[in-house]
Amino acid sequence: MEFLRQRIERQVLSLSGIALGQIDFSSPKGDPGLFGPDAVCWRVHGDFTSMMIGGISALLLQALHPLALAGVWDHSNFRDDLIGRLRRTGQFISGTTFGARVDADWLIDKVRTIHLQVVGTAPDGRPYAASDPELLTWVHVAEVHSFLQAHLRYLNPHLSEADQDRYYDEVALIAERLGARDVPRSRQQIEAYLANVRPQLVCDERSHEILRILLAAPAPSAIAVPAGKLLMQAGIDLLPDWAQALFGQRIGPARSQAIRTAVHGLAPTLRWAVRSGAVHRARQRMGLPLNG
Repeated sequence: MEFLRQRIERQVLSLSGIALGQIDFSSPKGDPGLFGPDAVCWRVHGDFTSMMIGGISALLLQALHPLALAGVWDHSNFRDDLIGRLRRTGQFISGTTFGARVDADWLIDKVRTIHLQVVGTAPDGRPYAASDPELLTWVHVAEVHSFLQAHLRYLNPHLSEADQDRYYDEVALIAERLGARDVPRSRQQIEAYLANVRPQLVCDERSHEILRILLAAPAPSAIAVPAGKLLMQAGIDLLPDWAQALFGQRIGPARSQAIRTAVHGLAPTLRWAVRSGAVHRARQRMGLPLNG
C-alpha cells in the first residue's frame, strides 16, 4: 500500500508548484508567511482535489474576458506547455499561501515584473496590459471565487458564511500587492462584482480553444487519465450556469450529480496519498501536526 500511496503522491505533486523545486516550504522554522496556519486560506488552498477543480473552472472563467484572454494568448506558451503553466500557477498560489514570507514576497515581485511586459492589443482593437488594476481584479476574483466554490462542494460545505467572508478578505491582500484595486472582500461584494462584469464577457473562438486544450490536457501517466478527465468535467460543472451556457457546455442535473458522486469517491484516495504537499511542509515548518 505504501508503494501505491507514494506513486499516487508523486503523480499529484508532479502537477504542483513543488515540482519546480524553487521553494522550500519546510523552512525557515516558525515563519508563518503572509497568513499563518489559522488563516482560512490555509484550509481552502490546502486540498489538491478541490483546488484542481477550482483551478480548471477559474481558467475557463478567465477565458471569457477578452482582455485577460488576449494577454494569455499573446504572451504565454500554455498551448505547448500546459503542465508548465499549471505548475507555475500552482507555485504562486501555494507559495503566497503557505510559503515563508521571503518566498511569498519573491513570488509577488516576480509576477509584478512579468506583468509589466505583458502588453498588446486585443482582437477587438482595445489595448491591454496585465498590470491593469481592473484586469488584475478580474483574474483574482475568477480564481478565488472558483477555489471557494470547489471547497464548499468537495471538502467542507459547512464552512461558515463568516469564514467565507474572511477568506475573501484574506486573499485580497495578494491581489492588492499585485496592483489590483477595489478588490471585493466578501461574498456579497464578490457576487455584485461578477454581476457587474458579466456584460463584458464573451465566448469566442479563442475561448473555445482554451476549453479544447484543457480537455486534451496530458495526464502524468496512463493510470491517471480517468481521474484527470473526471476533474476536468468537475471543473466545467463548477462553472456558473451562465458560463456553461456561453461555452455550450451545459451540464444537466443528473450528469452533475454523477460527476460530484465520482469526485467524492476519488478525493479520499488523493487525500490519503498526499502527505508532503505544500500545506503539509508548511505545517511542519510551524511545528504542527501533518494534518489539522
